[in-house]
Amino acid sequence: MPLHYNLVFALLIFEVALFALISLPLPSKFRKPLLKTLSGPFHSQHFQITTKCVLGFVLVLFLDALNRMKTVTNELQSQQDSPIAGAVGIHESRSEIQAKRFYAQRNVYLCGFTLFQTLIVNRTFSLVFELLAVKEKLAESQKKDNIDSLDTVDDKKVEELKSKIAQQDETIENLKSQASALSDEYDGLSKRKV
Repeated sequence: MPLHYNLVFALLIFEVALFALISLPLPSKFRKPLLKTLSGPFHSQHFQITTKCVLGFVLVLFLDALNRMKTVTNELQSQQDSPIAGAVGIHESRSEIQAKRFYAQRNVYLCGFTLFQTLIVNRTFSLVFELLAVKEKLAESQKKDNIDSLDTVDDKKVEELKSKIAQQDETIENLKSQASALSDEYDGLSKRKV
């Protein structure tokens, strides 16, 4: 396999490993720092330009491999349509054409999967960041709701407690008046006996 296809294969392996790392079901406290670390280079202008150039190169290789596969398939088809297809020399060239076709198809799939995996990794990155943002908002909302539930007052319960307080105040006033009357009566009785 030529060097440039080896590099495309290495890029594909890197993208698959990156996708697997992003997709791991880690807790939010570990996932967020990991994603920030991984996305750090992607915010650099030089890295983005380099990435776009590499993907453009892979796209050119994909289109070249697609064109080569079409050419080899046409050559194989013309070889099959030949009237002297049974000759031994033709059989060898047919196997060579089949090998060329195999390599062309391999290169098409390699470049196509690499481009497709790039799209998947980009979309997964954005979805995971959105998920983390939603989880943070949800956690803040739940904390706020817990605090609000502690601060909220049930009006029905307040009215019940006020009515009980009013009843207790009436009872206290009645007891004070009874105590005052009893005290006056006691004082009156103690003056008569003295």
